[in-house]
Amino acid sequence: MGQTLDIGKRIELVPMDPHFHDITIALYQQGQDESPQYLVHTYSQMEGAQGRIQFAANTMTHMGNLVEETNGLLQFPCEAAHQLACKRTFLESCKLSPNDPVEPRPLQIVDKKSGLTITVDSLGEGIYQVKADGEGRRADRRISAIAGGLLKLGEMEEVDGTLDKVAFPCGHSHDALLGLLLVRAPNVRAIVREQEMAASRGVLAAPSQQN
Repeated sequence: MGQTLDIGKRIELVPMDPHFHDITIALYQQGQDESPQYLVHTYSQMEGAQGRIQFAANTMTHMGNLVEETNGLLQFPCEAAHQLACKRTFLESCKLSPNDPVEPRPLQIVDKKSGLTITVDSLGEGIYQVKADGEGRRADRRISAIAGGLLKLGEMEEVDGTLDKVAFPCGHSHDALLGLLLVRAPNVRAIVREQEMAASRGVLAAPSQQN
């Protein structure tokens, strides 16, 4: 008889994990309203598969500010969903192999389009300000564009109509998560296309279809 598990709603999928025998890995959400939790899961019975799953989950805690509860589920300390940001954390975590360093991303990047160094400062209460090491219209445009990218990738909010400040709706700081999103914010259009493609992917393969 097939394997049936009540593991929640699948919200993201890595169809073929390049770092472990092309197994399929998925992210599930349990609880839709208050204090949702997340599960990294595979149906693969291959030896070592659960170790790969645990690596991905551990990586999410380091790179996305999630915490692992005693039941093995992941949750943000603020207990908010941050679903889109969690999905991004999952995808970025699955891109890493066990040989890659796992550490939070800094709140600073070099913007390839402008050559500017972009820094994000935490102002407290979940508010962040985007800055550049240059001045003028070019810097202002890139600051606005990157702040807009963070708004989309993290489902963040504008702050008093400013173009350089964004905030997590929960009112809590998530520095590691912000650092992870910042890397992708300058090229948010490509990320949105990736998300649209992900939405059209098939369901996680049943156990009989997994190695």
